[in-house]
Amino acid sequence: MTALQAVALYAGINIFLLALLSVPIGLNRNKKKISIGDGGDPQMTALIRAHGNAAEWVPGALIGLFMMASLGYGTLFIHTVGVLFTIARGAHGYAFVSNQTSGPARRIGAGLTLLCYLVISGALIWKAIS
Repeated sequence: MTALQAVALYAGINIFLLALLSVPIGLNRNKKKISIGDGGDPQMTALIRAHGNAAEWVPGALIGLFMMASLGYGTLFIHTVGVLFTIARGAHGYAFVSNQTSGPARRIGAGLTLLCYLVISGALIWKAIS
């Protein structure tokens, strides 16, 4: 597998995760007859934020991984960051969907996401200035 194929793998998985996070929103909209917004329902708010949060963080990481592969970073490094990021986003999404927003999954997800962003940004800056 090339570095670019590794990026494609994590792009596919994380885009699929975004699609999965949208399912409970739609199901709850139908069940609770909420067509727009959260209808003042705390569960809907959490589900919408789970999807929104992933939509905010996933694109930047995927662009970063793509740039890393384009600049010659190896497949193992791409896999390491990609796996950690995917675990992070899965844990974070799970915390919201399972209504455990104050539990360890959210903290792990948020912490690993930030760590991956720092690694990606550092790697890109390093290649740009070296």
